[in-house]
Amino acid sequence: MSRTVSRRSVLATTAAAATVAAVGPLATATTAYAAPPTLPDGTSKDKVLVVGIDGLRHDVIAAANAPHLKGMMANGTYGTSLLYTNPMAATSSGPGWSTISTGVWPDKHGVKDNSFAGKNYTRYPGFLARLAQVRPGLSTYAAVDWKPLDAQGTVTAGADAKLVLDGDRDGYTGHDATIAADTESILRHQNPDVVFAYLGQVDIVGHNLGAAHAQYRAAIATVDGYLGRFLAAIKARPSHSTERWTVIVATDHGHTDAGGHGGSSIEERRTFVLAQGPGIAAGATPGDTRLVDVAATVFKQLGIVPDPAWGLDGRPVQERSADPFETLYPALAGRVDETGIPAGVLGWTHTAPSGWSVINSAMGTGGVAEWRGWAFATDEFWSRTQRDQSRELNVRSRGIFAVADSDEWDDKASSGRFDSTLVTPAYAVGGKSSVTLDFTTLYRPEGSQSARVLASWNGGTPTVVRTYTTEVISQPQSLTLAVPAGATNVSFRFHYTGSNNWYWVIDGVKISVG
Repeated sequence: MSRTVSRRSVLATTAAAATVAAVGPLATATTAYAAPPTLPDGTSKDKVLVVGIDGLRHDVIAAANAPHLKGMMANGTYGTSLLYTNPMAATSSGPGWSTISTGVWPDKHGVKDNSFAGKNYTRYPGFLARLAQVRPGLSTYAAVDWKPLDAQGTVTAGADAKLVLDGDRDGYTGHDATIAADTESILRHQNPDVVFAYLGQVDIVGHNLGAAHAQYRAAIATVDGYLGRFLAAIKARPSHSTERWTVIVATDHGHTDAGGHGGSSIEERRTFVLAQGPGIAAGATPGDTRLVDVAATVFKQLGIVPDPAWGLDGRPVQERSADPFETLYPALAGRVDETGIPAGVLGWTHTAPSGWSVINSAMGTGGVAEWRGWAFATDEFWSRTQRDQSRELNVRSRGIFAVADSDEWDDKASSGRFDSTLVTPAYAVGGKSSVTLDFTTLYRPEGSQSARVLASWNGGTPTVVRTYTTEVISQPQSLTLAVPAGATNVSFRFHYTGSNNWYWVIDGVKISVG
């Protein structure tokens, strides 16, 4: 967590364990530690533990002594993904934990950096605050040792009891240990319904020594030991056999090999959501999980149906995308002309989903092979093509999406314009009064570039139903059309032209009739 507020200048080796006070409900520990706070008795058999590990780069876990994290991967669902970057938000802790807690992206919760300026937790509260509103009878607890998560209302707001320590002042090693001990005790000896435990020392080692250092792996091993104690405490509960526990582990950002984050490199953008519990598939590694999914998973596991007015961007980790592009994983290939992308990254194809097609009859010749006409790609592949051109802001796409990128296509010798049309299957509309096309889009315009949505009724001449002329940063779109008399089916077309301009992304396509 590089900070614009007092940030972790303390070295990994200087985490002197200042003792801290006993904490009652809604109190903050400041001096001599005596005992965990006392929570109200829980009321639910559905229970959730969320463990937040700051700055844990998931691709380093395999090399670490982390049997409990690896065990959860085998027994639960493990989805990795990439973060946004500026100008949406920095890859830092304020935006990251706000995204985890609220279940919405920074363009909603408003936190762009560690100053927390612009935060909008009133409109988009953290999940503990939301639970206090809709299920006040639940017993909730939060423990953090990065103080802004409490002072700014990011995580602890709404908790029945909390432990707030100051790792920046005192060091995180000792305070992580205190949080682990308190959380273990509460899980074992009290009856909480929802617990959030934050652990910060992994991030400190990442800052001071880098994610490639042996001490970073050692820090992962330490926090994995804490996770193991939590899991053991849950299993040791006398009432465990009648309870339904979900455990979620997540991180707010990654780290460079040399140490640090806040920028736009793939390593800094790495995040994950790991969950095990009722209804969550064992051994699943979905490609469509996002960091906003933590809060939605908490609600799902507690049997709470989110109100659409909450505006959540996340969804439960066990729910898969129904988008037709998600069928294309077996077709994904490695680089051809994009030599800056590692050879092992399989993330693009020109193969369209069943029933879909791409018309390139007006397409220019040559250019970068991957982007000659509409292509289908993953965030991992497409956003690597060129940093800091807003490809990183494609946050509301999940898994595989369709992209027309005249900018990248023109990076190799070509002639003519980029001119390509993505065509949906024909959908039955006979006897219906309207049809609605929903999708998510990221559109970045420039110059003579054009982007149009067209509809074709009964296979007839396509007509323009929407034109994009201004930037749209990863937002849901909805277009409802009246069904003409005599129409029995409709197909839609996404027509993009450009000449070394920018790009257009389409995802989450859904057709409904009424």
